[in-house]
Amino acid sequence: MELSYKGVLLLITILLTGLSAGLFYAWQVSVIPGTEKVSTKSYLEVMQAINRAILNPAFFTLFFGSLVLLLLSSYYLYKTEATMAFYLMLFAALTYLTGTFGVTVFGNVPLNEELDLIRISILDITAMEDIRHSYETAWNRWHIIRTIFAVLAFLLSLLSGVISTPL
Repeated sequence: MELSYKGVLLLITILLTGLSAGLFYAWQVSVIPGTEKVSTKSYLEVMQAINRAILNPAFFTLFFGSLVLLLLSSYYLYKTEATMAFYLMLFAALTYLTGTFGVTVFGNVPLNEELDLIRISILDITAMEDIRHSYETAWNRWHIIRTIFAVLAFLLSLLSGVISTPL
């Protein structure tokens, strides 16, 4: 088997997109059910800590790298093939851009930034419960949307790769 630029590009694109989808899916089926079981104060503290901790090079590489490589792969496939593989990769890129990247940037991140400004230690339980309900409901709604779109982008990129470089 010969290793080509195209093959490496598609492989890394699909890998990063799959890891991104896996991160969001794993969060949906493990972290969210777990945080639903903790006290309100613990929930708010944990979400603040997680939101700060996830801002790291590994996450940024995965999150931004998926978008950049999906777009780059789309362009490359357009220049070299312009076939169904290109259209699938382009749709994967647009799906990730709008449904994963866009939802995160315009939905989840603003909620995280608002939560980060809250000094939990000075709040009474009623205020904490109000904040939790508002934050958790909106955040989880945005999260399920981005998870669905991330998984769809991964599936589309995988199909593009299979069509473009069959085994």
